[in-house]
Amino acid sequence: MKSTSSLRGLFAEYLGLALVLIVLIAIFGLSTKNFFTPATFRTIANQIPVAILLAVGMTLVLSIGGIDLSVGSVLALCGGVFGLLLTKYQLPWPLALAACLATGLACGAVNGLVMIRWGLPSFIVTLGMLEMARGGAYLVTDSRTMYIGGLVSLSEIRVAGVSAAFLLAVVLALVAQIVLWRTVFGRYMIAIGTNEEVVRLSGINPWPNKLTVFMLSGLLAALAAVIHCGRLSSADPNAGAGFELQAIAAVVIGGTSLMGGRASVVNSLFGVLIMAVLETGLVQLQAGEPTKRLITGAVIVIAVIIDRYRHREK
Repeated sequence: MKSTSSLRGLFAEYLGLALVLIVLIAIFGLSTKNFFTPATFRTIANQIPVAILLAVGMTLVLSIGGIDLSVGSVLALCGGVFGLLLTKYQLPWPLALAACLATGLACGAVNGLVMIRWGLPSFIVTLGMLEMARGGAYLVTDSRTMYIGGLVSLSEIRVAGVSAAFLLAVVLALVAQIVLWRTVFGRYMIAIGTNEEVVRLSGINPWPNKLTVFMLSGLLAALAAVIHCGRLSSADPNAGAGFELQAIAAVVIGGTSLMGGRASVVNSLFGVLIMAVLETGLVQLQAGEPTKRLITGAVIVIAVIIDRYRHREK
């Protein structure tokens, strides 16, 4: 009975987010001439792989009661390493890719180890990494954009008009959801976010799990960097600025708790889609940047308020 009620609750959450998405599409479809077209939907899908990957990592981090403010800067640093090895040192792209992913893993490991060793809040540790990684990105690129030529990116490979990068991001999101739902590691993440002290008293050391989560966040940021560089054919030290806030916004809209203990990667995927549809629709309505930021911020706050009331009733 408990399992059935849980599935019903999850279905209700998915249905609620899907309805929000459908309402937004209907509003913009009726308000603009070109929104409700296959070309618009393909454009949205091809623009959000980076946002999906960062949201997946952020969902995992928030599930344990942490937060990762460094993902945007880590993306820039990993992209800088990737571009430097391809252009200046002329390394084959598999080696450059491996170095890029290793850089992301290392940044995540530093975040996790510092937080665990000295018992510091993840907010403070990742805020420090935000600055360090951004500085590292400027050093690696010599504060200049590096143009990468001759690299066939996942964004250029299309399946029915949709980029392979989008398909890869969705597959990874579904895999992360399965890990969160169906594995011991996933259950430990939720348990740590709910009450870490109880987990510790149960004889389970939470440290390896927390370290793994932050390393996964760094790895996903590195993979997002590769997709970002491939899409723009360049490595920019300013890349990823504000991406951490976009990821947090999408995850919060999806209903993941900022306090930990409640998370859904699929819901975060809905959150990314809602943010993307909202942004695209406002652009087609020719809304100014101040108006877009005002409306987006209001949507985030309203989503959190609704989520709070919904779970209070439960």
